[in-house]
Order: sequence, then structure tokens, then C-alpha cells
Amino acid sequence: MAEAYRRYMKLERNFTPNTLDAYMRDIDKLLRFLKAEGIRPEDARLQDLQAFAASLHDVGVSPRSQCRILSGVRAFYRFLLTDGYIADDPTELLESPQVDGRLPEVLTTEEVDRLEQAVDLTKWEGQRNKAIVEVLFSCGLRVSELVTLRLSDLYLDERFVRVTGKGRKERLVPISDSAVRQLQLWFDDRCRMDVKPGEEDYVFLNRRGAHLTRTMILIMIKRLGAEAGIAKTISPHTLRHSFATALLEGGADLRAIQAMLGHESIGTTEIYMHVDTHELRRQILEHHPRNMARRPTEGEQAGSQDAEKS
Repeated sequence: MAEAYRRYMKLERNFTPNTLDAYMRDIDKLLRFLKAEGIRPEDARLQDLQAFAASLHDVGVSPRSQCRILSGVRAFYRFLLTDGYIADDPTELLESPQVDGRLPEVLTTEEVDRLEQAVDLTKWEGQRNKAIVEVLFSCGLRVSELVTLRLSDLYLDERFVRVTGKGRKERLVPISDSAVRQLQLWFDDRCRMDVKPGEEDYVFLNRRGAHLTRTMILIMIKRLGAEAGIAKTISPHTLRHSFATALLEGGADLRAIQAMLGHESIGTTEIYMHVDTHELRRQILEHHPRNMARRPTEGEQAGSQDAEKS
């Protein structure tokens, strides 16, 4: 049953290996719980799944991770229902915990500059790391998209990058002049490397000539953050969130941001967005027609000034 679900996600949903593994790890948690309770997955009822959800809380799984796991459980049982393994979906009334709504940290442009300035360009990987930071911030890529980025995906003359995102869906993302410049400097170093067979098309390589892993990028970003004196908890995702936030604050349309981030749902994009509430209040007070209607006229302003002089 679990293997049938894996084939379904791989062949019909076209999930990437990373996404597929994440889903199956979550389903494995459920299956191990049900097995310990002596319950077959197709016999599970709502109270059994509620007990599973409670067990996640008991072992300290965060509310956000609980929501992700339970979302996978619902998808699993929808599959069982569709394929005829079960007659009723026991997850219909399964509730997820409330999350606190905290957003990831966001870096200012000045902080991103500090990250890049912390790169030691005397080391062989220095220019590579600087280009990685700039591309993450310039294009808002997921770390999985960055490590699989290929030379054949780059259209630098046209200032676009072809990105293969979740579900192997492709999108075109604009790339800044600054990111193009940092990439070209990295290519000067890259062309002198011994590249492993089969790795020739990857943009970013390690010292052994193979493409990077997500863990390598995470360690590098965290180390640069510490060396730059940035107290925030940051990761490669922080640069993606900073990219989206900078676009929103610069006036970009939310739908355009959704397309550049590769989100299927606009609701997902809205979670990334955070606007300074003080600035929002000022904008409303300054531009809302109800407030604009009460602005003093030029004559009223002049009368007020004369009164002040007298």
C-alpha cells in the first residue's frame, strides 16, 4: 500500500526525489504508530489518527511540523479512497494544530551586502560562495533549485534563469546584473577546475568537481552570517524570503512574486509576505480617500499660517 502510494506520487504527481522522500518519511511515522497499535492503515478511524496527532505533540514535534505531517496523512488517505482501498476518508474531520504564524527572518539589502563582504575571496571557493549568496537573493531560489542549477539553464545575455522547481515544473526567473557579474567571476575560477564526469553542466561545484548539496549551502550561509555579525537565525531560505519581501516592498504585484517563487497557490505567497505595519498605517492615512477628503485646502492652510503669525 505504501509502495503503491510512492509510485503514485512519483509517476502521477511527478514529485522530485527530495519531496517524495519527505512525504514517505511522514507516512512512515504514521504506519509505525498504527503498527504498534495493531491497526492496519485501511482500518484506521478518526480517533486513531487523532491519537497519532497527539503522539506527535507528546514527543515535541513543533506545531508547524505537525501541520506538515498531517497534511501528508490526509493526502495518503485521499489516495487510498481514490484507489478503492477504503470506502470512507477518516481524515475529513482531522484537525491540525494552530501555529503561531511567525515568519522566517528577513535580511535587509545592507545585511545581504555584509554577508557577501564576509566571504574570504582569497580562498578558492570564495567567489563561488559570493555568487551563491547573490543568486539566492537575486532570484529567490529554493536551495534545492540552486544546487541543481545547470549551465544550460542560464540565459545571461537575456537576464533570465530557467528554474526547475517542485513537481519538476519549470519557470523563468529574471536575474540581476549584479548576480550575472558574480557568476561570470565564478566561471573564471570554475573553468580551471577538474570536473567529475557527469557533473559538467552544474553551475556550482565543490573542490572535488561535483555539484553541491543542500547541507553544504546551509553550513556556508550560517557561517557567513556569524562572520558578518548578523544575530538573526538565517539559512538559504532566509535569502528567498528576503527576495520576496524586497519585491513586495518595492511595489511588485503579488501575482508576479508568486510566479517568480514558483508557488502554485497565491496563499503560499502571502505567507512569505510581511509589511511594516507602521509604514502601512502611514500609507493608509496619507492615501486613503476618506483621509484625503479631510486635508485642509490651500486657503485653510494660508489662514492657519496667518493666524500663527498674528
